[in-house]
Amino acid sequence: MDRPRITIFDTTLRDGEQSPGCSMNVQEKFRLAHQLDRLGVDVIEAGFPIASDGDFEAVQRISAAVRRPIIAGLARACKGDIDRAWQALQGAARPRIHVFLATSDIHLKYKLRISRERCLEQARDAVRHAKSLCADVEFSPEDATRTEVSFLCQVVEAVIAAGATTVNIPDTVGYSMPEEYGQLIRTLRDKVAGIEQVTISTHCHNDLGLAVANSLAGVQGGARQVECTINGIGERAGNASLEEIAMAMRVRRDRYPYETGIASEQLYPSSQALAEITRVPVQPNKAITGRNAFAHEAGIHQDGILKNPLTYEIMTPQSVGVPDSRLVLGKHSGRHALALRCEQLGHPFERRELDEVYRKFVVLADRIKTVQDSHLLGLIEEVKAAGKKIPPAGADIPFTRVAAAAGSGNESHPRPFPAPPVGAVPAPSITFADHHGEQEDYLWGV
Repeated sequence: MDRPRITIFDTTLRDGEQSPGCSMNVQEKFRLAHQLDRLGVDVIEAGFPIASDGDFEAVQRISAAVRRPIIAGLARACKGDIDRAWQALQGAARPRIHVFLATSDIHLKYKLRISRERCLEQARDAVRHAKSLCADVEFSPEDATRTEVSFLCQVVEAVIAAGATTVNIPDTVGYSMPEEYGQLIRTLRDKVAGIEQVTISTHCHNDLGLAVANSLAGVQGGARQVECTINGIGERAGNASLEEIAMAMRVRRDRYPYETGIASEQLYPSSQALAEITRVPVQPNKAITGRNAFAHEAGIHQDGILKNPLTYEIMTPQSVGVPDSRLVLGKHSGRHALALRCEQLGHPFERRELDEVYRKFVVLADRIKTVQDSHLLGLIEEVKAAGKKIPPAGADIPFTRVAAAAGSGNESHPRPFPAPPVGAVPAPSITFADHHGEQEDYLWGV
């Protein structure tokens, strides 16, 4: 049976850019749009044309140059915004006007200062006007998850009748819980006339850390488009992370039997391109694309990874574009990882000889956070100078890992450590106290 196809709507260039410190100029947006095209997203929301001349130019240039995906431009529910969006989009091979209007009582009362009746009329009229210009029209009832459900149903039904082809349900302030958001999507499918004619979309913010969970719950509830951003950037705490959604569906096909068009090996390059453009680094523990996502320091984990990566990795790093896993030498590391790195540096040891290096290594690792190659070479030289039996340096010996993780094939992956830096200088000699005897066998084999 064919798996349902989920449309990936990337809003990095619009909502993502609204993240403080993440503003992009025209050339930067143009560059990232091409990377998003390589990534395989279905829709690129290129900007908000009425917002500035720069945003208008970015949408216009991307529309002319990036021809495979749908190119969307955002517009408020008013004629001027919609006309400006269409001017920027009309050169696109597949244009979409994305109209939005707040529908929650708190927004209607304090921000827009209009009644529900006026909101309903304005939404209908705006979609009708957008449809007169462009065949593909998306409508978003802003703050949908805090909108009274019966009124939300009225608005959605009205915009479908006016010609909307996609209806997006934004959790604008990240307020929903997953089961609540999924139920809202199911309610709309049950109660709104004509809903089967359109695509239902999710757009979830991360204020409570649930943007990805809510998006996935929406898909299970019947949504077939997910709006998301690279690295999860966006207003306040950000949007649903594209890379996390894509890999959740790929790794857990048993729970999420859906397909996307994402070329997952482009996830890490896309993440790095965005970080370079915005100069906002990816947090180290970020799922999928953070520098620690495939890094291991604990000895038990390192031992498992060296024997079979499936023990601690649920996907291969190569499947998301990361070159390889990384073993970090620190105070939690064991002899297995230490022996491997020594071997790669040209110093293979027997068990007894390794013990002496390991004792000194553990003491040093207690004092500094990460033991670099230069530190390790210093320890080896110190042991040699003390007259210990250290074998002569040999050739660099690669370590072949067991291929693992879903869909990875049976390829072998070399050395989980990075190559030693060119011209590395050994660390100065450090005087060590004898380590506790029981520590000698600590983490042996793990």
